[in-house]
Amino acid sequence: MSTERAMFAFGGIMVMLTSLLALFHSPYWTWFTLFIGFNCLQSSFTGFCPPTMLMKKFGMKTEAELALEVSSNVT
Repeated sequence: MSTERAMFAFGGIMVMLTSLLALFHSPYWTWFTLFIGFNCLQSSFTGFCPPTMLMKKFGMKTEAELALEVSSNVT
């Protein structure tokens, strides 16, 4: 799995989790949901995404790196 796809999954899980927590635990969890949305928005403009940096440190590869890996194995 690439870092880009993992970020979609991570963002979706976090939004669902914080929405459920806001519904069943405390409405203050909506602030965290808004933070996640803001982080997604700023990441689309700046390319800066802290969770992606962490995933790269753990060895996950980007779509471009995976494509290069596949193309170098073909030749």
